[in-house]
Amino acid sequence: MYKSIKILNSDFFNRDCLEIAPALIGKILVRKLDNGNEIRIRITETEAYRGMEDKACHASKGKTPRASILWCESGTIYVYLCYGVHWLFNIVTGNIDEPQAVLIRAGENAKGPGILTKKLGINKDFNEKNITSCHNLWLEDDGYSPKIKTDKRVGIDYAGDEWVNKPWRFIDAEKG
Repeated sequence: MYKSIKILNSDFFNRDCLEIAPALIGKILVRKLDNGNEIRIRITETEAYRGMEDKACHASKGKTPRASILWCESGTIYVYLCYGVHWLFNIVTGNIDEPQAVLIRAGENAKGPGILTKKLGINKDFNEKNITSCHNLWLEDDGYSPKIKTDKRVGIDYAGDEWVNKPWRFIDAEKG
């Protein structure tokens, strides 16, 4: 039986990405459309990207114009275009000036980060907003607590074996 639904606040995100990434599995991403309708997708897969030392993290190249958002307050939304085709949706975590984020990789009926953002209508307009105060995109917790499995991250071969093989991808063991 589920508990009452609560909206995740800034305290939730002000922790290390390796705590947040598995904690987001099972949470519900809610997108309120202009017509007032809401789309809800339960998160089934995330990946953690942690600091300048993580060669797969955009912060590894320094505080570039694109990556500078990773140094912002926790809860800040980081959306970027991948391969010129797909918008990828991330949430900054941890302390200000400690660059890290969690990529939302998949949800129920949205098997892939580009499919997820397309279903929810997430694009660059959300970049730099905060998920805890955004009026048309937020996260809910209804108490669902799935069993989680880990695996290596996907699509980061450029980062080298050490970073590819870190078990920093978190997956709902039943739905992922």
